[in-house]
Amino acid sequence: MEELQKLPGALLPWYELHKRDLPWRKDKDPYHIWVSEIMLQQTRVEAVKNYYTRFLDALPTVSALAQCDEELLHKLWEGLGYYTRARNLKKSAKEIMDQYGGVFPKTYEQILALPGIGPYTAGAICSIAFDLPTPAVDGNVLRVISRVTNDPTPIDLPAYKKSVTDRLAEVYPARAGDFTQALMELGATVCGPNRRPDCENCPCKDFCEGYLQNTAENLPVKLPKRERKREEKTVFILSCDGRYALEKRPDEGLLAGLWQFPNVREKLSTQAIIDQVERNGLKIKEIHMQVERKHIFTHIEWDMRGVYAEVTDCAGKFLWLTPEQIETRAALPTAFRIFWDQVKNRETLEISE
Repeated sequence: MEELQKLPGALLPWYELHKRDLPWRKDKDPYHIWVSEIMLQQTRVEAVKNYYTRFLDALPTVSALAQCDEELLHKLWEGLGYYTRARNLKKSAKEIMDQYGGVFPKTYEQILALPGIGPYTAGAICSIAFDLPTPAVDGNVLRVISRVTNDPTPIDLPAYKKSVTDRLAEVYPARAGDFTQALMELGATVCGPNRRPDCENCPCKDFCEGYLQNTAENLPVKLPKRERKREEKTVFILSCDGRYALEKRPDEGLLAGLWQFPNVREKLSTQAIIDQVERNGLKIKEIHMQVERKHIFTHIEWDMRGVYAEVTDCAGKFLWLTPEQIETRAALPTAFRIFWDQVKNRETLEISE
């Protein structure tokens, strides 16, 4: 516990000098902090910057988010992944409008009760927006604490995360928001993941037991990862008179409610591809190419064969959209956008030639 008590005194001055210039650090508006924290879950900071700015330009208030069209919401989120986050943002915005008259709630319990908000996000909003002593403990913070205390307990154990949260709450300073962000900053930079910690430039090196005992590089400890499930797919990028076939995914499950290219859950031979297209009431005019792609979700890996084919009629059960309509209206998850990017690149090449 002695090491944790020294954290505020070491981190706050360091944070003032070394904090990154990030768009969500410009103010303490709880709506802005909430959006940024949801976007930053499972996503790199650099990838979030433009999304964050574009999202707030389109939906500057809780009211605007609560009323926004589902397709617009998905389009603003396109490419960020984990689309449940976006849907929960809208659900929470509606609750804030209905229960709190559009004013963002100010207590940890109220914020934690909103859809899609867990202890980490509630802690981040309360501390950063309202300077409440509510720790926001994520992987970065767990890594820092495991090294500072030289603790080999696996950081993905729920009991360890709760222990860290409880112990940090006891040492929170009055500048709670800055302390939360300083811990995050240290864990994302100096004491970052998947690389050797930069202990010589760490403000905690004088009391970090991991550094003093020369064990920091071996920490944190994690439980073994479970093996991903693997699925094969054939994805059909079907074109007809400059339009492309899309369909909606089911309203529940992985990538719920988003657009996709038609696909089946196996890799098909050329003849089986022709047969499958005909079963959808279409006739192939020409198969232009087939490409192999992979996409990895948290627990599933898709091994995909993309079939680019021209068909004779814009028929069947699909929605046929122009490239411009796909770009402006249809939110394609990254798993399918990797095939669409091939189409865009080819069209750009043809125009330049």
